[in-house]
Amino acid sequence: MFFALVIALTALSGWAHYFTQSSGLQFVTTSAAIIMLAALLGRATENVAHYAGERIGGFLNATFGNAAELIIAIFLIKEGLFDMVKASITGSIIGNLLLVLGLSVIAGGLKFKEQRFNPILAGHNASLMLLSVIALFIPAVFLKQLKPERIDTLSLIIAGLLIIAYILWLIFSMITHKEELADQAVEEEIEEGQRWGKGFSIIMLVVATVFVAITSEWLVHSIEEVAHALGWSEIFVGAFVIAIVGNAAEHSAAIFLALKNKIGASVEIAVGSSLQIALFVAPTLVFVSLIFGKQMDLIFTAYELAAIGVSAFIASSISRDGNTNWYEGVLLIVVYVILGAAFYFL
Repeated sequence: MFFALVIALTALSGWAHYFTQSSGLQFVTTSAAIIMLAALLGRATENVAHYAGERIGGFLNATFGNAAELIIAIFLIKEGLFDMVKASITGSIIGNLLLVLGLSVIAGGLKFKEQRFNPILAGHNASLMLLSVIALFIPAVFLKQLKPERIDTLSLIIAGLLIIAYILWLIFSMITHKEELADQAVEEEIEEGQRWGKGFSIIMLVVATVFVAITSEWLVHSIEEVAHALGWSEIFVGAFVIAIVGNAAEHSAAIFLALKNKIGASVEIAVGSSLQIALFVAPTLVFVSLIFGKQMDLIFTAYELAAIGVSAFIASSISRDGNTNWYEGVLLIVVYVILGAAFYFL
């Protein structure tokens, strides 16, 4: 029944996208499909986490979600739309750190008075957030003092170092210090009748991610028309509207897991996804841009840097102790709304 409903809603949203001109109908049907795909993605992530641990499950969820964003960004780079790419990167980072983590912490905190995850992992995540802010901040500071070609060279150097740092982080966290950063035990386990096999869980994770990427693009297309009709600015649409709806399923998966007291997987999806965007996806796009003959630099606007900086600061402050409650989630959402209001009036 569950799989039939997912297939039916996905097919309906495809029909609305390709065979109707109504943005409203496209938005409603695609939103419904993404909600069901989100449930499938969350269930697949939960099953993968059962076999490989919460960190691996959350990491795979974030990676598949970011892979779709990487592909979309490559097409934007091919068209020379560097500013839109940077706005979407900004939106993804602050959306995951504030909106996804905030909603997950609230949802889990309302059901469980207190939720815990590995505090050592939280400390390392905070340090990596700081590294990403420094790496994006430095090129902007030296912009007026360097020639354009040297800015491009500096961007390449920083991009290369960030990729190396991220790869070494994966080795550190998944291999050499795997035990120290292991998941803490949770109270709730998957019921035997709902448990999938390891191979089937991975296949469902991949399939759900592929359809999430497709339907998210349909949703972005419809909401973008609605947003422009309402007179919203492109930077607001790119950094907030598209970032929210484009990652809707990934957001929902984190919330579903938090409701099952698996906050470790939720944090890995939210914080891990932001770190992956900042330390791997954005630097990779710098090198990818060379293929198309015009390099994208790492110069973000002051507004984007401010948004990323405050997001990293509050998320680090709240999650560093490896202990969360619903009120901390409220604080994250408040900061997100403040930034959204500022970008709206920009």
